[in-house]
Formats: sequence, C-alpha cells, structure tokens
Amino acid sequence: MPTAPVPADDFAGYLRAYTAEVTSGDDDPAAVVDRYHAPDIQWVSDGTALDRDRLVAHVRPARHNARSVRVDVHDVVVSGDRVAARYTLRATLRKGRELAMDAQLFGTLAADGRLRRVDQITRTLPG
Repeated sequence: MPTAPVPADDFAGYLRAYTAEVTSGDDDPAAVVDRYHAPDIQWVSDGTALDRDRLVAHVRPARHNARSVRVDVHDVVVSGDRVAARYTLRATLRKGRELAMDAQLFGTLAADGRLRRVDQITRTLPG
C-alpha cells in the first residue's frame, strides 16, 4: 500500500485517498480514520458533529453503500495549521443511484499534520 498523504503535506491527496479508503478499502475503518485524523478529531458537517467514534461508525455504511467514488478537488489552501478546500464528491451507490455533492471544508491540523477539527458545508447537486 502506498504511503498515505498527510493532510498537512498534501491536502488534495488526503481528500482523494481518505474518501477512497473509507468507501472501498480493506483496512479496518478505525485504522483508516486514525491514519488521517488526530485522536480528538471533531468533524462538523452541516451542523452534525462527529467525534472519532461516530466518524468510524459513519464509515461502515458508506463502505457498504458506495460502489465507486471520485473526488474532484477544485481549490485547496494550507496555511500553518489551517486548511480549506472546495471539492465535489461523485458516487455511484450499490443500487445504481448517482450522487454528486459540493463541499466546502475548513479545518485545523494537529502538530503531527493530521486533521484535528473540520467544519464542512455540503450541497447535494441536482441530477
């Protein structure tokens, strides 16, 4: 397995690799979450807060339901311990349904370069 991109060093690579691993990887979901996120991760998406345990629990159904996933990264900014990205996630679900979602993500990095905090806003695209 290739070395996982550390969010601080390659944030666009992180977005692609993490999404691929949580939706189709063979590794234990907890190991995937821990590879990219600090133990005290707080991920808030559209007002819903997930700590590490809830993030791991979220991976299981995503892995079961996604047949394929692609992340198109449009913009990335990394400045010190702050990151921001604008990207589109496109997924084909197990039953054939297509899903596309725009996301704007703002985050804070831990000292080791993994994500510690995420605030994300998403919008499901029509079609």
